[in-house]
Amino acid sequence: MPTSEILSHRVLWSAVICLGAVAATRRLAPLRAVCRVPRQLALLLVSAAMISINWLLFIWSVGHGHALEASMGYFIYPLVSVLLGAALLGERLNARRIGAVAVVAVGVALQVARLGEVPWIALGLAGSFAAYALLRKVAMAEALVGLTVETVALAPLAAIYLIGQGGGAFAQGEPTMIAMLLSTGPMTALPLLLFAFGARRLRLSTLGLMQYVNPTTQMLVAVLAFGEPFASAHMVTFACIWLGLALYSLDAARPRN
Repeated sequence: MPTSEILSHRVLWSAVICLGAVAATRRLAPLRAVCRVPRQLALLLVSAAMISINWLLFIWSVGHGHALEASMGYFIYPLVSVLLGAALLGERLNARRIGAVAVVAVGVALQVARLGEVPWIALGLAGSFAAYALLRKVAMAEALVGLTVETVALAPLAAIYLIGQGGGAFAQGEPTMIAMLLSTGPMTALPLLLFAFGARRLRLSTLGLMQYVNPTTQMLVAVLAFGEPFASAHMVTFACIWLGLALYSLDAARPRN
């Protein structure tokens, strides 16, 4: 199935799930309040563009044999966020965090040197998601409300595309495919909402370390389920990334005075 069709279903059914959650939790008032503030609305529209780029890259990479590189992107993402925070929000970088970023940069450079290609998918996923996180932080909208604005803003484009395709897989009436496409809504929205729920109840260091479960699982699926090759160049790159993440996580876990 075309990447654009999967993305359109993901957007459309996520919007349905989010609107249902807003109604069920009586968050219509905060949703209207965000939409009345031009700056917040503009930031969320840009963040919607960033998350759609991220989803598009991820769906394409998994469907075209690059799931391993996609997992690399989500390993790199926290450190790209560190750089954006320092560059745009004035957040200070200590020696450990500078070292963490440098080690990851060395890992990426080694892959370029050994494989002769820049890992554009990994860098695109890391950059787009880091930009998304930055925009959501600046927008100051709560998780459910922000995601609802983003998906509802993208939903008309998704609907127009699907109508233009004559309904795509839905028109073919294949039950299993329709069920999988419908599942993209809850599969997208529920983890993000659960993350927001957990973020208010867990220590930041615990939450940060748990984020690495996702790309680790992606990497295992890519190698063990999809049979993607895990060459020595990948091993060196991932070793550098894990070392950088270890430095970053140790620093994040340190108690602050």
